[in-house]
Amino acid sequence: MADTFDVVIIGSGPGGYVAAIRAGQLGLKTALIEKDKKLGGTCLHRGCIPTKSLLYTAELFSHIQHAATFGINVTNPVIDWAQAQKHKQKVVDKGAGGIDFLMKKNKVTVLKGVGKIAGKGQVEVTLTEGGTKQVLTTKNIIVATGSVPTTLPSITIDHKKILNSDSMLEFPTVPKSLIVLGAGAVGCEFASIFAHLGAQVTIIEYMPQLLPIEDVDLGKELEKQFKRRKIDVMTGTKFEKVELTASGVKVTATGADGVQKTLEAEIFLSAVGRGPVTKDIGLEKTNIQLMPKGTIQIDAMMRTSEPNVYAIGDITPYPWLAHCASAQGITAVEHIAGKNPPPINYERIPNATYCYPEVASVGLTEKKAKEKGYDVKVGTFPFSAITKASISDQAIGMVKIVSDKKYDEVLGVHMIGPHATELLAEACVALKLETTTEELARTIHAHPTLSEIVKEAAEATLGHAIHV
Repeated sequence: MADTFDVVIIGSGPGGYVAAIRAGQLGLKTALIEKDKKLGGTCLHRGCIPTKSLLYTAELFSHIQHAATFGINVTNPVIDWAQAQKHKQKVVDKGAGGIDFLMKKNKVTVLKGVGKIAGKGQVEVTLTEGGTKQVLTTKNIIVATGSVPTTLPSITIDHKKILNSDSMLEFPTVPKSLIVLGAGAVGCEFASIFAHLGAQVTIIEYMPQLLPIEDVDLGKELEKQFKRRKIDVMTGTKFEKVELTASGVKVTATGADGVQKTLEAEIFLSAVGRGPVTKDIGLEKTNIQLMPKGTIQIDAMMRTSEPNVYAIGDITPYPWLAHCASAQGITAVEHIAGKNPPPINYERIPNATYCYPEVASVGLTEKKAKEKGYDVKVGTFPFSAITKASISDQAIGMVKIVSDKKYDEVLGVHMIGPHATELLAEACVALKLETTTEELARTIHAHPTLSEIVKEAAEATLGHAIHV
């Protein structure tokens, strides 16, 4: 271990482990440090993957309850939450095992312990086994320490009745009632899970729409669909406090109408955001200064203000998404290897929320496009006019395309409906290739498929939708 590494990576989430794989592929001598027992980071163990497993269970349960619609009679289906948790863990463990294999395949040295910068070209690791310290010498450092759930100062997370996203994933039963604070992706996904499973769910959001970062029309449509599912939606609402009661929790909030309300439920989920892990990682040994929200400023190649120190993922001020972190990791490593990679266009990082119905988008919202000075044209098309959606009784939601009038370039695509997160891939390629709305409309799509809605939305943007 006394040899000098080409790169040492602190953190094995989708930024860190992908960076390690690419470094190995490029022949760089690489070490990967991880404080958890298994590789994969928050995404695999406490975020993306386990939540999607529970979302699938919940949605499948809901479809089974309505199976008679399709001529399948199922009597009194019940949810086995313990088995759902076992399946979730099986998926997570398989993913972790796959990462272990990839580290060996690409000759990456893995160290389990807490890593921190110890000086120029030095990374100290406090090993999990034994607690001994080891110092690695390296030409380059990539910091990929990720983020953790945060909450409001007035909220104390006890992981029993007042939970965050980490403890919500491990909750042992399906609660009868749940209040969710925060209508971002995390809040909407958990609200969707437990509403499908029969819980009475209330979601509170300070901003005027669900999923505030999305196009306003998607937020409106999601609110409509949530209300159809009997989810109580309270947007434009100020949270005041949460208190423990004998039977659960009591929440006080002030609605958009200025009227204060008191709500009660079995449990409370704080889903108000996440914070970067930038403390106690040795930044004081560098000239790196944290930005106001605790993130690290980087350039187009992920370089920090400290020579040969790179930062990727949730510790940067760019989209806190697994796929963004992976792209950043590859860019950083390829720059280290002298490959001169192209910079990332952060305006084309896709968003995906796996609630029901799914919400997905890429590019500019209508509002952002106008703010940037574009003369925009917009078209929408409903899933209710797509036969394939009707076959599965999921003809809800729509697709919205935002285009530039002058050059007809597609600026953004926004979806809410069945399998929207999968359908988005076509839009990602379209924006990457600077496709025009006309080109998208003239691309022949197979029939009957859900993907036809992209072509139809493009035609609607041009003013001649066919099936409405």
